Amino acid sequence: MTSVPDQFCLDGHVAIVTGASSGPGAGFGRALAQAGADLVLLARRDDNLAGTRRPVEAENRCDLTVRADISNPGDRAAVATAAMNQFGRIDVLANINLNGCCWMAQTCGRVMRPGRPIINLSSILGLTSLGLPQAACSASNALIGLTRDLAQQRTS
Repeated sequence: MTSVPDQFCLDGHVAIVTGASSGPGAGFGRALAQAGADLVLLARRDDNLAGTRRPVEAENRCDLTVRADISNPGDRAAVATAAMNQFGRIDVLANINLNGCCWMAQTCGRVMRPGRPIINLSSILGLTSLGLPQAACSASNALIGLTRDLAQQRTS
């Protein structure tokens, strides 16, 4: 029987994590490093990326940090180019943001091999409001729809 850590082993895989300077992006970056992925960490706030980079380096992962604003097409292209130059491929894209998810999926999808995952993180409030005033989180419903559509396009 395969152990749970073995099922999530990402040794030899390259993952891009958007929004990696804080919050869910930083946490997801650390988790991917623990699973064995080599990382491309990006965020608008270059100074905060060091806080994510240290735990990644502690996992002995080869990483690349890039200051990028993924609302800028040139920055998105630069991230994909840097990843391809450093590692020769992109295996996983982990997105944190609504518009940025769509833009990075388009950019990375052009160079990723078929069948490689794109992970879009959204709030549970995208599925229910729970009676809370959380308009920004509730907008994650659009991200859930985008993810479903991207999944259908990649398999057809």
